[in-house]
Amino acid sequence: MTRPALIGDIGGTNARFALVAPGAFEPYDIQTLPCADYPGVVEAVRDYLAKVEQNGTQAPEEACLAFACPIDGDLVRMTNNHWSFSRREAQASLGLTRLKVINDFTAQALGVPHLGPEDLVEVQPGEAREHSVQLVIGPGTGLGVAGIFPGRRAWIPLPTEGGHFTFAPTDEREQNLLRHFRNRYGRVSVERILCGQGLLDLYLAHCSLKGAPPRHATPAEVTEAASHGDAIARDTLLRFLKILGDISGDAALVMGARGGVYLCGGILPRLLDWLPQSRFVEAFTAKGRMSDYTRAIPVHVVTAPWSGLLGAAEALHNEEVE
Repeated sequence: MTRPALIGDIGGTNARFALVAPGAFEPYDIQTLPCADYPGVVEAVRDYLAKVEQNGTQAPEEACLAFACPIDGDLVRMTNNHWSFSRREAQASLGLTRLKVINDFTAQALGVPHLGPEDLVEVQPGEAREHSVQLVIGPGTGLGVAGIFPGRRAWIPLPTEGGHFTFAPTDEREQNLLRHFRNRYGRVSVERILCGQGLLDLYLAHCSLKGAPPRHATPAEVTEAASHGDAIARDTLLRFLKILGDISGDAALVMGARGGVYLCGGILPRLLDWLPQSRFVEAFTAKGRMSDYTRAIPVHVVTAPWSGLLGAAEALHNEEVE
């Protein structure tokens, strides 16, 4: 029997591992491990494999792992957690004949072609153009931005670090928010606002601007309070989604994403009820002379929980992915 391959989607908070059969894309034996519980990726993979091998599974010889950080050269250093490792040493330590290491949003992007209609929620209708770039963007522990393009033989990923664009205010409220964030961080990237910690920081900034004492200490508390009528928490969520609309529209213009925009990550599926109430679509399309361009692009939220693993499975044998 041919051995399964190991696939993984490793973010700043959690590492998701699974196995995939040869030539298949559907992950199985999926487990989520907290990154903070392990000194590094090798230890986390060994723990995962020890658990699945108890079911009689043969140890994989090939793997594709996606990480929430830039991938360049042998050293991989995570942006939002303590993991750092050599790709060559990790491959040797795990006894793998082949190890592909890719960016996590490259995996998210490569997972999009394997999604079905049931995995998507429409935010803006539009006509996706064939043979055009598709944009994948989404807040989680950080803000991921990537794209894919349909090549002749396979999907071509377009990895970026677009989450580190400079934040550009579009109204007086955001000018005040920028001053608040600049006092704390100096340069303010969009990831400072559009991520889990950013949602909390945005709430604290609103409290400061309104002269109100903060009542919530986590992003989940802010979201929960907004749903129960807390005015500042509500303003925070709506502003978060409006800024995401601004950035998503800008990124769609930069990439020429006429193939569609897909909103991924762990936060957006929890805010589906808020999107219609927000100014996301208004901000996405408000691009001056290019408003007709962005207004024609279909936008969806990805609700599939394992799209990054689907992308890692795609990348495993995709010749366009090194």
